[in-house]
Amino acid sequence: MLSSVKVLLLVENNAYPFDVRVRREAHALRDAGYQVTVVSPRSVAQPWNEQIDGISVYRFPAPLGGVGLLGYAFEFGYATLVMLLLTAWVAVRKGVDVIHVANPPDTLFVIGALFKLFGKQFVFDHHDLAPETYLSRFNKPSPNLVYKTLRVLERCSYAVADVVIATNESYKQMALTRGNKTSDKVFVVRNGPPLSFQPVEPDPDLAKRANYLVGYIGTMGPQDGVDYWLRAIREMVFTLERRDFLAIIIGSGDALTSLQALVKELQIEPYVWFTGRISDLEARTYLSTVNLCVHPDPLNPLNDKSTMNKMMEYMALGKPVVSFDLVEARFSAQEAAVYARPNDELEFGERVSWLFDNPDECKKMGDIGQERVSSALAWEYSVPELLRAYSDGLGLRPLHCHSHPEDEKSELIGKKLEL
Repeated sequence: MLSSVKVLLLVENNAYPFDVRVRREAHALRDAGYQVTVVSPRSVAQPWNEQIDGISVYRFPAPLGGVGLLGYAFEFGYATLVMLLLTAWVAVRKGVDVIHVANPPDTLFVIGALFKLFGKQFVFDHHDLAPETYLSRFNKPSPNLVYKTLRVLERCSYAVADVVIATNESYKQMALTRGNKTSDKVFVVRNGPPLSFQPVEPDPDLAKRANYLVGYIGTMGPQDGVDYWLRAIREMVFTLERRDFLAIIIGSGDALTSLQALVKELQIEPYVWFTGRISDLEARTYLSTVNLCVHPDPLNPLNDKSTMNKMMEYMALGKPVVSFDLVEARFSAQEAAVYARPNDELEFGERVSWLFDNPDECKKMGDIGQERVSSALAWEYSVPELLRAYSDGLGLRPLHCHSHPEDEKSELIGKKLEL
């Protein structure tokens, strides 16, 4: 018997089901007995409407990625309008009780506000600190009009929300302070990988390419720190005189071209391999092969308060990590990582080099990371908090339904677009 509680998930930042967090949330809500519908942009060759693992999906033409302030304004304005129209369509055809939006953008509160007039509830799933993203991405030293505008939009999102879902304690504190929410309306749902995310058989050909292999996976934007890692590699090669390693950089992003140019400028081409976008299985194979992984996100207003998926995945695969000393990075990894002074590229390279020479420490740190994920940080530990946001925060308690056997298969849908 299906619950009468109907949840509509809105995501603009990535196509469904390639947005892993939204997919996991949709599955958790479905398994708890909610009827779940998702609205997202359409990726190449995806149908406009389909059923995936018991979840209805409606898609809209993806906007062009924002370039500059006017580009982002157009992207977010277009997405908000088209998602409003699709929300109305879904409400008429299927019914909607809860509108659950994932930012960015922070303009989707408009949809929640309009539908609250008709008695619907609104959940603000706070994925990114938009004001801090702006300061970090565009390297702005101090707040300006754009930052203040983003703070207003964020405040509106908090104000409209019946419940706020935060990805970590830092984001929760933002909701309590900047958002003036009460603690009973803010729930921390972390981004850990599932317990099924385990190492696979290493690639023997890759293992032969250098004495030591260093892995990185993720999006490559201006704020993500891959440039810091490249400059740390130069320090390793020319200052520390290490030439026995290969840095494997998995993924893509709008900074990729400039990063490839930086590799040539720094004269470190023999020590860096950009794989581009690859499948989940290939990525997991490469990361299972490396000796250690890096988390080079520099200290900036965004990164210090954010939990990065790559850190969780490194730990789940039993890899020691080198990171700059950031609040949430240290909370996540604890003794599974060694830390360099924020943004100090030479010290970052020294930490990597030290791990090369201390395999016993690498093994110890890798074991600690796996234990933290398996005992506390895996996605399965976040699901009860998500459901509590609905049961305690919204007062909704649907009938329980059984899980779907296709979930594990869907977890392996390629990360090509996610990366």
